[in-house]
Amino acid sequence: MQNINVIKNPRITEKGSRLQESNAYVFQVAKGAGKNEIKQAIFQLYKIKPIRVNILAIPEKKINSRGRVGVKTGGRKAVVYLKKGDKIEFI
Repeated sequence: MQNINVIKNPRITEKGSRLQESNAYVFQVAKGAGKNEIKQAIFQLYKIKPIRVNILAIPEKKINSRGRVGVKTGGRKAVVYLKKGDKIEFI
């Protein structure tokens, strides 16, 4: 797996915004991605070396939409911690 394809997109949520204040950023990542691959991808994309990476599984959820039952697919997210003073800008 190429390192650039490991990170799908940043997860911009209310909780993620609060984490950014403490130099932690949340990203949607590929299912087979490991911590070292995520660290390398962050370095390649943003030229910043992370201190720590935590990976969390996002469970599937059943949803009802207009009387139909469906499934919202899960995935994985990574919380990337940076040194004090480092910053990632999302446009």
